[in-house]
Amino acid sequence: MSKNLVIVESPAKAHTIEKYLGKDFKVLASVGHIRKDTKVDKNTFDVTYEIDPEHKSIINELEKEAKKADKIWLATDEDREGESISWHLLEVLKLPKNTARITFHEITKPALEEAIKNPRTVDMDMVASQQARQTLDMLVGYDLSDMVRKKVPGAISAGRVQSPALRLIVEREKDIEKFESKSSFKVTGKFHKNADFEATYEAEAPKDEKAATKLLTDLTKSDFMVESVDETEGTKANPVPFTTASLQIEANAKLGFSSRTTMSAAQGLYQAGLITYHRTDSLNLSKQAVATIAGYIEGTFGKNYLHTRVFKTKDASAQEAHEAIRPTDVMRTTAGRTDYEKRLYNLIWARTVATQMANAKVAKTTIKLSHDFVAKGEVVIFDGFLKVYGKSKDLELPKVSKGDKVECLSLTARQNFAKPPARYTEGSLVKKLEELGIGRPSTYASIMTAIQARGYVVKGESEGEEREIVELTAEKGKIARNVVNEKYGANKGKLVPTPIGELVAGFLTDNFKNIVDYKFTANIEKDLDLVADAKLERVKMLKDFYGPFRNTVLVASGVERYNNARLLGHDPKTGKPIYAKVGKNGGFIQLGDNEKEAGEKPRFAPLPKRKSTKTVTLEQALLQLELPALPRVLGKTKDGVELIAASGPFGPYLKGGKYNIPMKDFDPYTVTFEEALPLYQKKIDSIIADWDEIMIINGAYGPYVKGPGRRNNVKIPKDQDPKKITLEQAKEMLKNKPKKTAAKKTRRGARGKKKSAKKK
Repeated sequence: MSKNLVIVESPAKAHTIEKYLGKDFKVLASVGHIRKDTKVDKNTFDVTYEIDPEHKSIINELEKEAKKADKIWLATDEDREGESISWHLLEVLKLPKNTARITFHEITKPALEEAIKNPRTVDMDMVASQQARQTLDMLVGYDLSDMVRKKVPGAISAGRVQSPALRLIVEREKDIEKFESKSSFKVTGKFHKNADFEATYEAEAPKDEKAATKLLTDLTKSDFMVESVDETEGTKANPVPFTTASLQIEANAKLGFSSRTTMSAAQGLYQAGLITYHRTDSLNLSKQAVATIAGYIEGTFGKNYLHTRVFKTKDASAQEAHEAIRPTDVMRTTAGRTDYEKRLYNLIWARTVATQMANAKVAKTTIKLSHDFVAKGEVVIFDGFLKVYGKSKDLELPKVSKGDKVECLSLTARQNFAKPPARYTEGSLVKKLEELGIGRPSTYASIMTAIQARGYVVKGESEGEEREIVELTAEKGKIARNVVNEKYGANKGKLVPTPIGELVAGFLTDNFKNIVDYKFTANIEKDLDLVADAKLERVKMLKDFYGPFRNTVLVASGVERYNNARLLGHDPKTGKPIYAKVGKNGGFIQLGDNEKEAGEKPRFAPLPKRKSTKTVTLEQALLQLELPALPRVLGKTKDGVELIAASGPFGPYLKGGKYNIPMKDFDPYTVTFEEALPLYQKKIDSIIADWDEIMIINGAYGPYVKGPGRRNNVKIPKDQDPKKITLEQAKEMLKNKPKKTAAKKTRRGARGKKKSAKKK
């Protein structure tokens, strides 16, 4: 019998900890929260909790082991969420209030032994703060979601923290739409003195082709000489350690990871004991960690590469006792189970080592030529931290002196369009939210997931459009004119609001200003910190927020359904009005009024690509209305099956007999029979057996049985021949398919109902 029972929230974490603590300790996992809040009293703000049925067996095992143990240790994560899980364990398992609570920044033997020596009890102020956040999100989410569903076509829900994030994306899109991209001509020259080098014309750029041609003509008649040479030494400062936000930002920029992917990989690394706790806003590194890193740097690269530093967090709410994200053992240069974990670990390792390395030193050279041309060069003379982190490209200029004549080999004037503001990526949005004080380290990934899951934001897929630009080249006294193509407007991987997302943001901005106000949302985060520090009562904080919010909801309930129609004009043939509208599946064009008003069904067409209801013109809408109506018949196959192009809630699809085939790479309005036929044939070839409602299909991940309804599938084992499976066997396989581990809880248990922690 184990003398000690340690309870954590994750089986992976439990496995790692049990390795270090030895035979006198048994480590079990609660598998996240064992209770969920199901109801909030809007007057007292008491919360009712209920145990999910799927946690009953886990709780039974915990109760059984708790009775056997001499001592119980609650070792959930060190943040507010972890503190809350420990409190729920206290309540449900009926443990004494003085049950030992331990926390640690890393899962290593020394850290665990130190935690065991210094236990505390559950911090009820932290629990109250987490409960206040959860209550706020529940109350706001319920009232706000109910309102947007009634007032905004296609809206699903709205959240307290996600709404300001959506507003940021929508406002950026408006800035892009309003932006006027004016062009000028960038003039560069290729020169020679001892070696070839390039210089840029730094006087006012020519505004049009005529001015650019005149400038090149004048310059080709000129002589060039060196007016000054400026040589200086500078440094490139090494980076600071990773916080949760900066890790997500950098992983997005360097690895292309979404916030969710980053946090999932970090969770795996932490639970395996490879990195310190990954939810932190501290820049602090422990003295022991710095000493170990310093030893590694000196032993591997030499003493001249070492420069230890202490980093202080600017945010007063950050806890310096916590640490930044770092490897638990810097001598382990690679680690991780999956490719995602390995790549993220490499990034964390390199960044951590770089923080304790010397700055890079660079030699900078600036050569000023006559006629306002400037050449700039930079050469790394000591790589310092760049040896492990970051990049630097040398650009060496030739040795020249003031008064030297230089030969002009060629001049180029290239048309250059001003760029609109950049759309947010997940990384840059996290950075903006952090700057504004919206959300906390543990919430950024869920914000990114929520706004995309609701269909309010998508990741762009466009590589951009091509436009013609003019390029003038002057060489040997002659000017040549070329027209070349360049791509612009790419949004691949960027966060783009959908028409419904724009509507939701507009409705909230018009009717719930506080909810989407950046300062207001940031102040709530500060209030939650005050609750955690026992400087503000939970109930007072909730009352101060919910009273005015509830009044706003009552006022908003009286507004009309959010007007999303934009009258573009009238059809010259029929005189009927043409609208740009937003519906539950996005933007569209409508010819004619609604059937109730007009007595006949209106005609619909999709918006043109890369156009919104606000930017589409009447002329563009008329062209869209000339597209054929859907569904449209493409033709018949050799076996007599009619192929029909259509569009539904899940996008365009091809109907071929009884089969509906996704057609994501084709436009249903323009797809040809020749393009559609291979899709149909591929579907037919994938069908191994077909018994109407039940089929055996050879899919992308191997053969499987498909039953009636959506997502009613079961994979066929590799040792079983799918061609020999009978209908009865297929039915039995569907009946006995493995149950999914529930991420979404569909039912609530009747056991374990409890009220709030305490009225704070």
